[in-house]
Amino acid sequence: MNALISNTTGPLLDPAQPRHDWTVAEVEALFEVPFTELVFRAAEVHRQWFDPAELQLSQLLSVKTGGCPENCGYCSQSQHFKTATTASKLMEPDAVIAQAAEARAGGAQRFCMGAAWRDVKDRDLPKLTAMIAGVKALGLETCATLGMMTVDQAKALKAAGLDYYNHNLDTGPDYYDKVVTTRTYQERLDTLAAVRESGMATCCGGIVGMGETRSDRAGLLHQLAILPEHPQSLPINDLMPIPGTPLGGSEPVDGLEFVRMIAVARLVCPKSVVRIAAGREHMSRELQSLCFLAGANSVFVGARLLTTDNPDQDQDAAFLAELKMGPMTVRPAVDA
Repeated sequence: MNALISNTTGPLLDPAQPRHDWTVAEVEALFEVPFTELVFRAAEVHRQWFDPAELQLSQLLSVKTGGCPENCGYCSQSQHFKTATTASKLMEPDAVIAQAAEARAGGAQRFCMGAAWRDVKDRDLPKLTAMIAGVKALGLETCATLGMMTVDQAKALKAAGLDYYNHNLDTGPDYYDKVVTTRTYQERLDTLAAVRESGMATCCGGIVGMGETRSDRAGLLHQLAILPEHPQSLPINDLMPIPGTPLGGSEPVDGLEFVRMIAVARLVCPKSVVRIAAGREHMSRELQSLCFLAGANSVFVGARLLTTDNPDQDQDAAFLAELKMGPMTVRPAVDA
């Protein structure tokens, strides 16, 4: 394959040399590339770094649900909104480890633990490090999303065996205050910097379908592309509207637009594992297959994400078998 991909409808790309100097205009231009050309470009870049017949299978567990003081407009766990979600305490490590063992037995390669907090408290570190160490001992890749965090806290979690820390930017900087006002964009970037300083890999992406424009989606991907290290894990969520939240009545994003989001993410962050996160429950098999063609190479498995539904295990197994796609060869977290 020619290492330099170009045409008159978009910027130059060299998949062998990931860039950190993207401009917003260049990312916006990628969204305007004709659909089939865009997917073709993304598929070529994908093959530079990954086996296109492999997917990483991840499973997510809410280890502390509800009662969050943040006002993220999409979230059922915020204490600002009336939803069906009820608050719970942090799970005991043994219970988390048992669920991780079940996930591994069901084929999961990666186990993600999420807590509805604004930030990590030092008093919770003993439980967190115990559950992380126990999950890591099972041979699973580990990830956690626990809110804002200091460098020292990140180092403690890394020492316990945490491979990745998830802290999403959610959307582009210009649309951010339409989604959440209790935490600034800079605070999110600061947490990512703390994670990088600890030596841990970052998991960072966002959500589409919150009423944002294509320009806002380009703004999100631009922010990820200009980070000092691209997120080693890049989840793209398709909003699952939750009754009772400010964004509960949002109109869904067109399926082809979602594929464009995946393709552009693959092009600007070529070494990242691009994950289809929330939203698969309302995606057709054909739409998901287009996402895989465009560079997505991870999905969440299991019947639940944090508080929303997900396709069940048997359904996913049959789907992936039909596509002749198998589990990803586990790769260590590397600088992206």
